[in-house]
Amino acid sequence: MLKKNLDIVLANIDRALARRRGRLLTGDVVKLIAVTKNHPVQALEAVKALGVVDIGENRVQEARQKKEAMPEGFCWHLLGHLQTNKVKQAVSTFDIIESADSEKVLTAINNAAQQQGKIQDVLLQLNIARELQKNGFSQEAYEQLLPILKTFENIRVRGLMVIAQKCDDTEETRPVFRKGYLEFVRLREYLSSGAVDTLSMGMTHDYRVAVEEGANSVRIGTALFGERNYGKAKEE
Repeated sequence: MLKKNLDIVLANIDRALARRRGRLLTGDVVKLIAVTKNHPVQALEAVKALGVVDIGENRVQEARQKKEAMPEGFCWHLLGHLQTNKVKQAVSTFDIIESADSEKVLTAINNAAQQQGKIQDVLLQLNIARELQKNGFSQEAYEQLLPILKTFENIRVRGLMVIAQKCDDTEETRPVFRKGYLEFVRLREYLSSGAVDTLSMGMTHDYRVAVEEGANSVRIGTALFGERNYGKAKEE
C-alpha cells in the first residue's frame, strides 16, 4: 500500500511540474519529505526501502527517539513549532529546522549551534495567510528580520516554509503559494546566496497547487501512511 501511495504522490508531483511556468529558481525537481509524526519506526524503514530519506517530524522528543532507533541514512526536518527550551535538543537532532518563526527562536538556534560547533540549516516560516492559530513571521515581522539575518553567524538560511490555510477548494491556496514563491525569490536576491535553495510548501491536501506555484519541497504524511494515531501521548 505504501508503494502504491508513493507512486500516486510522485505522479501527481510530475503532473504539477508539467503545469507550472516561470518558476525556474526552484527548478524541476521536488523533494518529498515523509511526515512520520505519530507513526512508528517501521514507517521510516518502509519509506527508506522505497528511496525516501527525508523525514519530517513535529516534535523534538519523538524525533530523537526515532533517530536513536534509526541513526543512519536519513535527513531530519523539524516541521513543528520550536519552543526555546527545546532548541539545544533540536539543533543536535535535526539537519534542518523548517519552522524558524521568530527572531527569538533564531537567536536561540544561533547560540545553540555556536555552542555545538555547528552551522544549522533553517527555513524561515512565513504566515502569509495571516492565520491566528498558525505560527510564522507576519509580513511586518519578516521585513524587520531581513536586515539582521546575516548577523546569525551559525545559521545558514536555506529558504522559506509556507503553510496555506485549509479549505475545501485548494485553488484558494494558490495566492498564498504564489506569494511564497515571490518572497523566496526576493530572499535569494537579498542574501545573494546560493544557499537559499529551498521553498517548502504543500501538504497532503494542497501539494499539487504548491508545486505548480514553485514549491521544490513538499511535506506529505497522510497521503503516504494514512491517518495518524492522534491518541498517542503528546510530548511533555
